[in-house]
Amino acid sequence: MRIISGKNRGRKINVPKNLHIRPTTDFAKESLFNIINNNFNYNTLDVLDLFSGTGCISYEFASRGAKSVVAVDKNFKCIDFISKNVYEIKFSNIKVIRANVFSFLNTISKKFDLIFADPPYSLPHIEKVTELVFSNNILNKNGCLIIEHSEKSCFSDHEYFLKQRNYGSVNFSFLSEDQSLSF
Repeated sequence: MRIISGKNRGRKINVPKNLHIRPTTDFAKESLFNIINNNFNYNTLDVLDLFSGTGCISYEFASRGAKSVVAVDKNFKCIDFISKNVYEIKFSNIKVIRANVFSFLNTISKKFDLIFADPPYSLPHIEKVTELVFSNNILNKNGCLIIEHSEKSCFSDHEYFLKQRNYGSVNFSFLSEDQSLSF
């Protein structure tokens, strides 16, 4: 795994074999960030990375100069791995939180410009993430929720659905109250 762009471009992150997670592929990650580049200014973004896993999405946002990134995962090994990388790479704009994502979304009072969620593909009721984000009003005006998911999940019936993009076995659904965003 590597950081694709920004001040830490090309930096390799070695994921331990005992961290049993599915990181976003470099191909899908690069495609996703090309889309984000066209809609957002990184240095003004407050980002929430849910189900952070290896932290690869958080590192990418931080490397590109996001104002702040909050990485949330309930797995202690993942949180420990992300925290270690944040320290080693000297990311001052990433805050790491160990929490159940669903509980966290019910208690957070801060709003974000961009929320990225990469739940396990087999997670039941994956749509609950969208329900909690929008019902708890966690997105800023013009903000966007991006969910990474398998082809088995579909968000096109959601009232704030904008677009779905497919990159091999990786799918990204973009949701926002701001229907003018172009994905």
